[in-house]
Amino acid sequence: MKFLSWQFLNNSLQSWGIALLIAIFSYIALRFLKRIVVKRLQKLADRTRTQIDDLIVALLDKTSSFSLLVLAFFFGSLVLSLSPSTHSAWYSVVVVVLLIQTAVWGNALIDFWLGNYKKTRLEKNAAEVTTISALGFILKLTLYSIIVLLCLDNLGINITALVTGLGVGGVAVALAVQNILGDLFASLSIVLDKPFVLGDFIIVDNYMGTVEHIGLKTTRLRSLSGEQLIFSNTDLLKSRIRNYKRMYERRVVFSLGVTYQTPYEKLQKIPQMIREIVEAQPQVRFDRAHFKSYGDFSLNFEIVYWVKNPDYNVYMDIHQAINLAIFKKFAEEEIDFAYPTQTIFLENNGESEPAHA
Repeated sequence: MKFLSWQFLNNSLQSWGIALLIAIFSYIALRFLKRIVVKRLQKLADRTRTQIDDLIVALLDKTSSFSLLVLAFFFGSLVLSLSPSTHSAWYSVVVVVLLIQTAVWGNALIDFWLGNYKKTRLEKNAAEVTTISALGFILKLTLYSIIVLLCLDNLGINITALVTGLGVGGVAVALAVQNILGDLFASLSIVLDKPFVLGDFIIVDNYMGTVEHIGLKTTRLRSLSGEQLIFSNTDLLKSRIRNYKRMYERRVVFSLGVTYQTPYEKLQKIPQMIREIVEAQPQVRFDRAHFKSYGDFSLNFEIVYWVKNPDYNVYMDIHQAINLAIFKKFAEEEIDFAYPTQTIFLENNGESEPAHA
């Protein structure tokens, strides 16, 4: 079979065939080995509480088939006699592919670390989670930058000259994207200064919601009605922000009015009645209750107390209990709540008679 001795790139067809068979079998073996290892490690990970086996499974799962294919062809090329230039070019391709795969593994490692960290620390320290999330982005940016520089260096590009050129061009780019950079630095300000963190309930102007994502350009809230609110980081820091998550106590001020027909003795008793009702509630600190003013149709009282729990539902439960207790107490004491009324005076034969409406 003379055609097997034909030469192509200093190698016979027989050598190329052997190289191709080695590459095919290597690829099949690598795919099979990956599947077996992942399957067995996954079963082991399901039975253990350690994170190392989960991490290995995640990294192996991120190993691309293209990387395995290139590695298989590299094994096949070992039986070939290639020229120095061809060998150097092929070696550079293999190294670049492996560097890209390393970047994928590094990205998966950072994501795995961030995910586990958020699960364990979000409820205990949301501010720390926000900082770590920003640190994760910086780590990824650093990883990608190093990989790109290594790839370019492996391809024979002068990195020093490239970095210098990028520095000069970066000034022009910065001027062109100054709004985006403004949002980026605003994002860093949010992460470092922490006016709010993930999970905080905040009010921005007339909008309110729970912080669910702090990005490089925008911050996203989940409103009470369910829709997502998106704010530019720069605009957000220029606004007045009310952070209810950091409220330790809730000050409650409310008013009520009684009719002008209420006897003086009962008016004197009302502040003490309300004080006893408020102090009977749990998690409450009474502040004051006063006869505040004469209204158009009522004698107005103002009551102030503090709820020691910032939760809104707890506050509403307590305030409801206070309102019901006041209603019951006033009914027992025959004190009437005021409602809008008018008195009209009618003149009849020179005498005025009041008529209520």
